[in-house]
Amino acid sequence: MAGLGKLAVVFPGQGSQHAGMFADEGVPAAVRDCAREVGAELKLDLLELAQDPAALNRTEIAQPALLAAGVGTWRAWLASGGPQAAAMAGHSLGEYAALVCADKLELAAAAQLVGERARAMQAAVPEGAGRMDAVLGLTPAQVAAACPPDGEAWVANLNSPQQVVIAGTAGAVAQAAAACQDAGAKRVVQLPVSVPSHCPLMAPAQTALQEALQGISFQQGTVPVIHNATAAIAADATATATNLSTQLVAPVDWIACVGALLEHASVLLECGPKKVLTGLNRRIAPDAACHNIDSEASIAALLEGA
Repeated sequence: MAGLGKLAVVFPGQGSQHAGMFADEGVPAAVRDCAREVGAELKLDLLELAQDPAALNRTEIAQPALLAAGVGTWRAWLASGGPQAAAMAGHSLGEYAALVCADKLELAAAAQLVGERARAMQAAVPEGAGRMDAVLGLTPAQVAAACPPDGEAWVANLNSPQQVVIAGTAGAVAQAAAACQDAGAKRVVQLPVSVPSHCPLMAPAQTALQEALQGISFQQGTVPVIHNATAAIAADATATATNLSTQLVAPVDWIACVGALLEHASVLLECGPKKVLTGLNRRIAPDAACHNIDSEASIAALLEGA
């Protein structure tokens, strides 16, 4: 393990879920345990619901499921003898898993926050009225220029130097997507999400989350967490809460977050299903070691290789 290097651990957000994610061969027992704990807090049978693709694509199911998957994978890593992280971050929803794994937030409290967050996000914009599109092959500045200045479409995620996500009303995002194609985008993909995250349309959800955060206690924790809203470490519990609510209406600058993580570590380790962040991390930081763990086998392989 001495050869692994200092770890920056990252947790994926919505879009990394897949049907059967808790039943796949080799899924750590800790992941299923977390799914039961999160589900109990929200009165949801996540193990059963995650078998159904339609259910799992609903925001109020996907978000708790991914929280459980991220936290459970990290707990399995530590239980297997994996080293502690030097820093953590999560992409959007993944920030809640990072706070739990950094010992800044109890899992039960995170489950309640994520449940409220998901409900508030779904209620903020009628289903079908919003849209998110991923633009491949243009810079963030080019995508921003393609968004109509007087329309309701905004840059929501700066995922890598050549992958940017737009969010807003369905019509405005469609207009921006067409402008991106005209500007030379390699590809524009409409994302399978039910709400337009990280844009001003989430203001009602921000208000609801601010109210929920008033009853939450954040601890000092053991690991620094880089927040999406600032690409920096929060100064105190009040700043942590502010970052979580701001995140709903502000873009996620993952490029800046990865840069901040690499000030603390040399290895980027993704905890959770699929390898979405690992792919992005490699594009942002091609010289950094980037890994993903989502099973007992992947944990064992990484530790043996180190």
